[in-house]
Amino acid sequence: MSGLAILWLQLSHFRSHRAAQMQFDGRPVAIAGPNGAGKTNILEAVSLLSPGRGLRGATAVDIARRPEALGWRVAARVAGLTAAHEIETRAEPDGARQVMIDGKPATQARLGEILRVLWLVPAMDRLWIEGAEGRRKFLDRITLGFYPDHAEAVLAYEKAMRDRNRLLRDGATDGRWYAALEAQMAEAGRALSFNRMATLNRLEDAQEGVETAFPRAALSLEEPSEGLTDLAAALAEHRRRDIQAGRTLIGPHRADLQGVYAAKGVPAAQCSTGEQKALLISLILASARALAQDLGRAPVILLDEVAAHLDPDRRAALYDEICALGAQALMTGTEPGLFDSLGARAQTFVVRDEGGQSVVEEVAP
Repeated sequence: MSGLAILWLQLSHFRSHRAAQMQFDGRPVAIAGPNGAGKTNILEAVSLLSPGRGLRGATAVDIARRPEALGWRVAARVAGLTAAHEIETRAEPDGARQVMIDGKPATQARLGEILRVLWLVPAMDRLWIEGAEGRRKFLDRITLGFYPDHAEAVLAYEKAMRDRNRLLRDGATDGRWYAALEAQMAEAGRALSFNRMATLNRLEDAQEGVETAFPRAALSLEEPSEGLTDLAAALAEHRRRDIQAGRTLIGPHRADLQGVYAAKGVPAAQCSTGEQKALLISLILASARALAQDLGRAPVILLDEVAAHLDPDRRAALYDEICALGAQALMTGTEPGLFDSLGARAQTFVVRDEGGQSVVEEVAP
């Protein structure tokens, strides 16, 4: 099975890259170089070919190369879900991010109809032991792969909740304003919760009966509004308490993803660092398998410093699974030797710093 793929990528004044261009052939991509050379910046550029703020969650202003601050540009040709497309996303100094598809202005939502991108970055290594917000974002990003309109539900819910919270902080008492916002929250919240639960079911199915070197994660979603038949009515009932708190205390924005190392019956938060990393990789691979079943093509996968906490055998197993999926995975590591077991199955690039700017070169495996 061939996967969705980036065919070429061009960066201009994007973080440490003043100018860079890379040609890809659909195979996995190993990107090696010392810390700070600009490897992750390449993955971030690819992540911006999908809806949202990318793998760092950065604003358009944060991305511009310093000290020039001239604005930035990412251009790519991609083998998409139904055809090849040329995508460009850019921002002028202090301007908002813009998207062009095949030379025409487009919304970020349109990117999700062309390409599906999954990623795992070192910041996620503490996912199971830090706050619920990070786990919700992780789940929502995976959900977006299955339900491209999920982002709209999240944005609609969050906007209505912000407006309601403003009323709560101001001590407003006009029930009509509250009722209108609570109805919007309930409508968007139903879609949001449904998408999340359906995604968990897909991940469970994709892990079931699969022989893999990575442990199966049993997943559940804890939500304060679970069991409520009418979220709008529940929000109305809780207004007094919410006014005292100055914020909305129930709803899918309080949901928390929980994981258990299934074979051991141990909560992910109590597992070793290596086990937690392996569980995250297992979920990314499960998501990729499920998407490949749905789409007939594997998604693009971004794995930053993926070798961290993996022994050589498990690294080799990861590479084997990626190749078996037919996925184009862009992976970074500090040493080319971390990718030796891929051999000719992958393209290899090295990134180095020269006078404060990143230089990228392809090398023979």
